[in-house]
Amino acid sequence: MSPLPGVRGRDGSFTGEVTDAVTARATLLVLGVVALQLLFIASYVGALHDPAPKDVPFGVVAPSGAAGRTADRLDRLPGSPLDARPVGDEADARKQILDREIDGALVVHARGGADTLLVASGGGTVLATALEGLVARAEGAERRDVRTVDVAPASPRDFDGLSSFYLVVGWCVGGYLCASILAISTGARPATPRRAVIRLIVMALVAVVGGLGGAVIVGPVLGALPGGVAALWGLGALVTFAVGAATLALQGVFGVVGIGLAILLVVIAGNPSAGGAFPLPMLPPFWRAIGPALPPGAGTWTARSIAYFEGADVTAALLVLSGWAVAGVAVTVLAAARRGGRQSARASLRPP
Repeated sequence: MSPLPGVRGRDGSFTGEVTDAVTARATLLVLGVVALQLLFIASYVGALHDPAPKDVPFGVVAPSGAAGRTADRLDRLPGSPLDARPVGDEADARKQILDREIDGALVVHARGGADTLLVASGGGTVLATALEGLVARAEGAERRDVRTVDVAPASPRDFDGLSSFYLVVGWCVGGYLCASILAISTGARPATPRRAVIRLIVMALVAVVGGLGGAVIVGPVLGALPGGVAALWGLGALVTFAVGAATLALQGVFGVVGIGLAILLVVIAGNPSAGGAFPLPMLPPFWRAIGPALPPGAGTWTARSIAYFEGADVTAALLVLSGWAVAGVAVTVLAAARRGGRQSARASLRPP
């Protein structure tokens, strides 16, 4: 009996059939997917499996020179959860929290009664809760009571302060998916600078529409985040375009592998280090260090600032996002120009 069509390779062997079905290029791509899979697990579990506050910027207000002593006592808590420093008065402590210079403050009252812990759950509900527990135990050891005042409370419809994070994740997903679709449909590397610019223009249009849509959904539609629609719209357009342009640049340089690299940067490295589920002071050192330099982290910080802190301390984050956008545009266009130059050189060498 003759074998069924397609069961054997061109040389009549099963090995030949495998070689025909799974090329060397496909094998490398599959191995790359496995690597991304394992990095995904390592990054998310590594960042989020054991959150603990570490060196949280924290103010101390106390009378008659007691602020320094109290700050030293809090600095010496096991595991160094707080980076405590004296602050002039309660008004100054509130201002520094709203300016996102510190994440909380303890106001010690000289005439007895409960001391006051100032927190800002808008910057991360989990961190505010952790500070409550830490300070309550520290004050209890001194036989003092403490009451908590939330100076920048998260919206009741923003559970655990996660809406800003998921909003930014959605914008990032839109950016790299749009860039990936452009690559899959017409080739990962644009043939000419003109085509590269066209892709970037399409990416910009998608960013404007996606940014507005996300801002409207979390604001007027769901009421999940306060803050102006216009400010969130601008942020969404910038986040989406920055991620999309960076993905186009990676594709322009590395071809289809660039999609995997974009996922590595944005999803595997960027999402767990963004300070979404757990704010930055609760992440391990590696993720705390890289988070602010990647689009998800810069976007999440800015979205929370817009929603709960009147746009305070967003300059550095906006510069990070703008840097990704500008670098993405430049590399995309330059890669296309280089590719076009090589094609022209090869064409000139062909015999007439």
